[in-house]
Amino acid sequence: MKVVASDPQWGHAVSLTHPPIPVALIVERPDVGDVVAEHGDFLWKTLQRCGVREADVADTLQEVLIVVHRKLPSYDTGRPMPPWLFGICLRVATAHRRLAWVRRERPVEQAPEDPSRPAPPDPEEAASQAQARARLARVLDAMDADKRALLVMFEIEELPCDEIAAIVGAPVGTVWSRLHAARRQFEATLARLHARESRGAR
Repeated sequence: MKVVASDPQWGHAVSLTHPPIPVALIVERPDVGDVVAEHGDFLWKTLQRCGVREADVADTLQEVLIVVHRKLPSYDTGRPMPPWLFGICLRVATAHRRLAWVRRERPVEQAPEDPSRPAPPDPEEAASQAQARARLARVLDAMDADKRALLVMFEIEELPCDEIAAIVGAPVGTVWSRLHAARRQFEATLARLHARESRGAR
């Protein structure tokens, strides 16, 4: 890079040569549109994993994008974006699920059916499967958002642990420990649900 400047000592212009700025140091910071284009599906799925109901995902995603817009200037572009976005989704989803009106006015959704699974041969089996999906949905709905997300990714979506670690931005060993805690919470929540159902059946 060449800069021409006037030098009063010599009475004429002198040429100053500076080394060019390395291209690697010129980092183009993404905007919200870039985030949506590249990570929109990830954001949507993460909110679902964290327990946001299908009917609420679009509105909750808008809240996430507002936070992303506010925090993008401080985002470290040298780090992967999915764990950063996962943390934002987790916090927004947790706040969303704490709203009393969400639980009061909207029934727990059943877990979606697997379209590849053949239909049950008789109505009794169909009713039993529907009841099992509803029970699973109630248990997941009662779990902490972070534990629910891990359990859904590992047990239901069957993602490998190293992929989950990349999503949440944690070492694989830490993910295993958190999964163990998530399973404990799932089992304890399921036991409480069974106890309530048993008392109600008497």
